[in-house]
Amino acid sequence: MTDVQTILATFFLAMVPVTELRVSIPLAIGAWGMQPWLALAVSFLGNLVPMVAILYGFDWLQRTLSQRSRLFAEFFSKLFERTRRKFDAKYQTYGMLALCIFVAIPLPATGIWTGSLAAWLFGLKKGPSMLYIGLGGFIAAGIVTAATVGIRAAV
Repeated sequence: MTDVQTILATFFLAMVPVTELRVSIPLAIGAWGMQPWLALAVSFLGNLVPMVAILYGFDWLQRTLSQRSRLFAEFFSKLFERTRRKFDAKYQTYGMLALCIFVAIPLPATGIWTGSLAAWLFGLKKGPSMLYIGLGGFIAAGIVTAATVGIRAAV
């Protein structure tokens, strides 16, 4: 039986940018004995929290810093102008599907944190971004869960 502490530890571990799903799911299943479906669900939900915080919170942070400091205002202006200009042509070709695939690949620096930061930086619409990032995160969670269960069965 899985206790509340294990569920909370899995949930919060999935929120951490370095670990995300790649660590929370194998740890929950392998070390803590959590059922694979529960590890997937708890980790996926925990992994969604930073996405919402980044997509909405970073807008507020950028506006606040820009209003209070000319240095930040210039920094963000140049950053957004440069990245969005370079990204525009690529986005027209690949779109949100590329964002989903990028997040779905369970490798370092390709998770929900990075996908959310990219969506914010490139000024993508929040609704579609959340849908495609979430879908990519769910696919990644499924891949990590299947790999963990498969490795456990092989050993």
